[in-house]
Amino acid sequence: MIAPKPPSRPDRVSLWRYLRLFRQDILSAQPAKLYRAWMAEFRTPFFRSYLCNDPALIDRVLKECPADFPKSDRVREGLAPLLGRSVFVTNGAEWARQRRIIDPAFAGGRLHESFPAMLAAARAARDRLAGQAGQVVEIEEMASHAAADVIFRTLFSIPIEDEVAARTFDAFRRYQRTQPLLNLAAFLPLPRWMPRFHRPAVRRAAAEIRTLMTGLTEARKAAIDAGSAPQDLATKIMTTPDPETGQGFDAAEMVDQVAIFFLAGHETSASALAWSLYLLAAAPEHQGRVAAEAREVLGDAPTFADIARLKFTRDVFREAMRLYPPVPMMVREARCPVRFRDRDVPKGSQIVLSPWHVHRHERLWDRPDVFDPGRWQEPDGRDAIRKAYLPFSAGARVCPGAGFAMIEGPLLLATLVRDFVFAESTKAAPVPVAHLTVRSLAGIRLAVSGRGS
Repeated sequence: MIAPKPPSRPDRVSLWRYLRLFRQDILSAQPAKLYRAWMAEFRTPFFRSYLCNDPALIDRVLKECPADFPKSDRVREGLAPLLGRSVFVTNGAEWARQRRIIDPAFAGGRLHESFPAMLAAARAARDRLAGQAGQVVEIEEMASHAAADVIFRTLFSIPIEDEVAARTFDAFRRYQRTQPLLNLAAFLPLPRWMPRFHRPAVRRAAAEIRTLMTGLTEARKAAIDAGSAPQDLATKIMTTPDPETGQGFDAAEMVDQVAIFFLAGHETSASALAWSLYLLAAAPEHQGRVAAEAREVLGDAPTFADIARLKFTRDVFREAMRLYPPVPMMVREARCPVRFRDRDVPKGSQIVLSPWHVHRHERLWDRPDVFDPGRWQEPDGRDAIRKAYLPFSAGARVCPGAGFAMIEGPLLLATLVRDFVFAESTKAAPVPVAHLTVRSLAGIRLAVSGRGS
């Protein structure tokens, strides 16, 4: 099947028109030629940006010289009310210290400790969906609920039904609906003292989320001091000192980190799960294969080791993230003048790496818009994957939760498809748009029915 993508804009538009389109949706604001270009330059009166699709340039920015291309403050401008100075937006020594504290909690050898909580959340999602069998279900909403449940259970050992968790989830959904990926301050070189033009609804939702997370963090600190804290991700992170300084996160820093864990672990997982289910609904033969694999592998008491045996389900999930990368674009900044593809790139230029375009690039992938989980086992597909697949970024700043996501996603997908049949409920294909993550413009509505034995 052909996986839908948004219409592209005309090649030439005015700067004002481009900024309006970009603010509304960064995917449809781009011209179609970017799906073939190795590099493109965009100029505004205030800065230059260079979109790099060439795998050699991507490696240079993310792997070979990451210190020369730190995260751009222009992305932080829009997310600051919620994320503060979390690991997602910091650079240099501050970022390195944060990663030294966070990374051990997500190390491969410790992921199995989170598996029981993930399994409980997957079963809870299955049970909730059972009450909607025979109906048309808004799948993005269901996926958001399931992913949030995973985060709360693995981070704070509470289910989504907990009062604080439910209030946080509600506030985050309001935040997601009102927060653009980039706000006006991302385009204009505003002095520090000027306001950042965040929408009032964004500020209110972010403040409510941070207040609730502060309460959770303070309660966990008290439980740690009393020796009664569960050994979940929050406890692991709050009790891990920086191996270089011996200091851990203080209360304010921990709230910043919890905010990004919730944003990255909930929003991105929900996006990937929803698109996976849509693609399977549109490709019943692949859906049937996932269901058969789930019945064979999961059984009545799945274990952490079983996830490695969900090979086709994992390929479906990875293919969904190729076609619909949850984070469609990443922005770095050139710390010094560089030269890319025989072109001078001035200091301060914005370097845009676009998983959205790289994952569908016509020179890098065979049939780039086709949903084909089988490509993951083919020699040509594996070569493209090595060069042109970065849903979790790459290099030093690769997402610390990548391994977590690749257990959570296939587990949720297999658990749901084993028990339910998902079918398209309308002939109109969903239109992808980029908000905080890649979502559908009008949601994804699928008919859900029970799967026979």
